[in-house]
Amino acid sequence: MENLNFETKRLQLSPFIPEDSEEFQLLNSDAFVRKYLWDDRIIDAMTADEIMEQNIRHFEDDQFGLWKIHLKDQDTLMGYVGLWYFLDEPQPQLLYALLKPYTEQGYATEAGSAIIDYAFKRLGFKYLIAATDEPHKASQRVAKRLGMSFLEKRIENRKPMVFFKIEERSRNRVVV
Repeated sequence: MENLNFETKRLQLSPFIPEDSEEFQLLNSDAFVRKYLWDDRIIDAMTADEIMEQNIRHFEDDQFGLWKIHLKDQDTLMGYVGLWYFLDEPQPQLLYALLKPYTEQGYATEAGSAIIDYAFKRLGFKYLIAATDEPHKASQRVAKRLGMSFLEKRIENRKPMVFFKIEERSRNRVVV
């Protein structure tokens, strides 16, 4: 697998690896993270292991997956960002999750912008979608700051979701 680590102004992004399974499980067990991302369900160790294995396959086969987010020169995992398949969409969607102490500081926008640039410039994507639960207004604000536009609202798994889209040809400067 080629080096798919990224640095932004304040962050380091690096792919999750199988040895990160326990850390991934703990992050996703956090009440703030799981509220919308996991419909408030705590994932078990087997699920975390399966996601980490799938993540490695995605990076090897597709050159994308889930990246850990750290502040530069710090070991504390603050969240993750990436491209992942959801809801039977034809291509992966943009995904971001942060622990509460790291929200409202522009980190999700900064990390998301790096992944959007990577998807357009290196992977050749023509567009990206991000979906969020309708009540998750903070995630919707991040999508808008990333230059994404409202696409549609629809019911998925009996809950209202809002979808945003950005096209490669209309990629604007991100407001961080």
